[in-house]
Amino acid sequence: MCGIVGLFLKNKKMEPQLGQLLSGMLSTMCERGPDSAGFAIYGSGTEGRSKITLQSATAAEDFAKLNAALAKDKKLDAQLTTKDTHAVLSVPSDKLDAVKAMLSADFPSIRIMATGENIEIYKEVGYPTEVAKRFDLAHMSGTHAIGHTRMATESAVTTLGAHPFSTGADECLVHNGSLSNHNSLRRELIRDGMKFNTENDTEVAASYLTWRMKQGMNLGEALEKSLDDLDGFFNFVVGTKEGFGVVRDPIACKPAVMAETDDYVAFGSEYRALAGLPGIDKAKVWEPEPSTVYFWQR
Repeated sequence: MCGIVGLFLKNKKMEPQLGQLLSGMLSTMCERGPDSAGFAIYGSGTEGRSKITLQSATAAEDFAKLNAALAKDKKLDAQLTTKDTHAVLSVPSDKLDAVKAMLSADFPSIRIMATGENIEIYKEVGYPTEVAKRFDLAHMSGTHAIGHTRMATESAVTTLGAHPFSTGADECLVHNGSLSNHNSLRRELIRDGMKFNTENDTEVAASYLTWRMKQGMNLGEALEKSLDDLDGFFNFVVGTKEGFGVVRDPIACKPAVMAETDDYVAFGSEYRALAGLPGIDKAKVWEPEPSTVYFWQR
């Protein structure tokens, strides 16, 4: 019984409040998913540079060694910023593939959580409010963000199994529900070159959308197509560099509520996740329709 929250800011003046608002929303979802949590934050990027969010179970040792290796290779022009078990590595975009290859070859215990110009993903096993505190979510700023609290039902409680899942540049997905055809779809995606790190059905959904967008679809088209190709029941909330999308399966048995004002669009698995947002008393509040794609972009 996972819980999802999402917030897309229309008002640029609210961007410094993004983390604080999402942190409050996430704290209301603890009973829905107490075993792990995570969030994706879309912040301002730097032209010509990309970010790689990293995670390690032995973070102090691994990130110290990585910092030393980066200091020796000045040509990479990479900067590492650590935060608990995670770190964000800023690299020139034209060196992204080379840095990822170096990480894979020389630092196998370091995991890549996300890559992109704007996205950062933080996720760990633990109670949602504690996970948010570990990564100082309340003090993060940005344009839009997605959070998730997980109650594992189909795979192990691990850091990699926590949401969000990111399988493409500046893309991420969180999910409440269960897919019935994820194993057959996983095999199809593997044959087409996609790679997987977990047995979680949500990673399959994220990979599916990335796969469709690589074929030339935009996010809205990929979400529409998912209604034909994914069996089961689900609420998906998806982030991209430009925006924020929501879709529910045709049955729509998982709860969902949305709110929109001139300042923001918000999503929650329950209304109480939205109740503390500024101006919620004047917001348009509704339950998203089944089999309907909602998308907002900057």
